[in-house]
Amino acid sequence: MIYNEILGARILDLALEVEDHLIISDLHLGYEEALNYQGIMVPKFQYPKILKRMEEIHSRSDCTSIIINGDLKHEFGKINRQEWKETLEFIDYLKNRFQEIILIKGNHDPLTPIIAEKTGLEVYPSYSTGNFMVMHGDRIPEKWDEIKEKNIIIGHEHPAVGINSGERMEKVKCFLKGDFRDKKMIVMPSFNFITEGSDVLHEKLLSPFLKKTNYNDLEVYGVENFETFYFGKISHLLKVKKDPYNYDSHFIEFK
Repeated sequence: MIYNEILGARILDLALEVEDHLIISDLHLGYEEALNYQGIMVPKFQYPKILKRMEEIHSRSDCTSIIINGDLKHEFGKINRQEWKETLEFIDYLKNRFQEIILIKGNHDPLTPIIAEKTGLEVYPSYSTGNFMVMHGDRIPEKWDEIKEKNIIIGHEHPAVGINSGERMEKVKCFLKGDFRDKKMIVMPSFNFITEGSDVLHEKLLSPFLKKTNYNDLEVYGVENFETFYFGKISHLLKVKKDPYNYDSHFIEFK
């Protein structure tokens, strides 16, 4: 059984291949400068790591289109200097490697249309690839019944799973798969390297999609350095957390 395929999509590290579309989510460019404004002195290291990871992903993919599923930048009410520099450079980088760039509006993107206009792009509330409807996931569309696709892809949650390693807790970014209403759903991890994300076993949920689904039945696919690890359902992981010594915990590794 191959564990890097979900509903016909292929996991490629922190990205998802859907038909001819490569999808990434929640970059939060400029996050370091926002933290610096708050007095948290974080060096600006994320953008080079994003480029390095993107270059590796692109070398393993034949997709000609890329979708950024929300939160391209971090600040809500302004575009800081770091965001201007990095978003414009990143879009130029993508234009040299993809024939089409699709920006989807996230909750951190009220001013992203200004960046999009400057670069000749548009920002969409959602986007259909044919078999999948891609949306950020910070709100449930009012006209849900008009969505014809059987599968949806969301971001926003920044899912990760906490794994006990002796006395330490290690976080692994992960994809989630499950049902939402009449659709099959994939939740993507963040393409962000400042934080690992929100632990699906220990932290409060952010997305209304996850708050209104059978959360314990969601399946967890951890990703680390282009390897995919199947951890089973959240209910399984919660049992492991509750009784780690008497429960037969396992994961299946795909290389």
